[in-house]
Amino acid sequence: MELSSLTASFRAGCNVLVIGSNGGIGQATAQLLATQNNIGKVFTCSRHDSSILRGVEKHFYLDLESENSIVEVSEEIKKIIDYLDLVLVATGVLKSGSKISPEKNLESLNMSQLERSFRVNSIGPALLIKHFYPILNSKSKSVFAAISARVGSTTDNRLGGWYGYRASKAALNMFIKTAAVELKRKNSEIICVSLHPGTVDTPLSAPFQSSVIQKQMVSAADAAQNLMQVINQLNSSDSGGFFAWDGKKIPY
Repeated sequence: MELSSLTASFRAGCNVLVIGSNGGIGQATAQLLATQNNIGKVFTCSRHDSSILRGVEKHFYLDLESENSIVEVSEEIKKIIDYLDLVLVATGVLKSGSKISPEKNLESLNMSQLERSFRVNSIGPALLIKHFYPILNSKSKSVFAAISARVGSTTDNRLGGWYGYRASKAALNMFIKTAAVELKRKNSEIICVSLHPGTVDTPLSAPFQSSVIQKQMVSAADAAQNLMQVINQLNSSDSGGFFAWDGKKIPY
């Protein structure tokens, strides 16, 4: 698929926001979107200071664990444009602090680690929906997409382990599904989805890459293109769904 067609299903001059632009997938997606012919403005957000990527209109500091920070960014964007057409949440935490790996057993569970997993992986994105859906386009296709993970599927859980990450991503999927039900009544143009990017070569996955077959791993740039192909093909009947990088639906 040609790069210029990755946003063809959106209106000409569409505006996009990528949250988590300091991460591998977020940065690659922002850079990719900036190359699209029918893009109006590209905005980015991250918790860390980040130099503005080429083609990006403005970068905002955003702390996903602070609702005030989320509100401030939404208000700033409303001063610049009338509405957004795509919001992509490319944030997530797999391990916290000095913890070497996700929990493998019940004995590894820790209150503060679990709380942080839920704050970043599910509560933060839920509050992003709350404050950004009012400025999503109501006259043509608009999408709120959040990066989830296949391990967040309760149906697909056969190996166990990774308690906090699995549970918080499952909660994210439920927030997306529930928001999709509500927003269908408020703004039928909004499509809310969870996306599984596959195994991507990023700092998040780096500690676990030794167990991954190399041909199953993709670069952040390829992951961004795969995800945008899926987003471009979405229609209103897909809202509330959980999709893999290849467009196949994943059961909750």
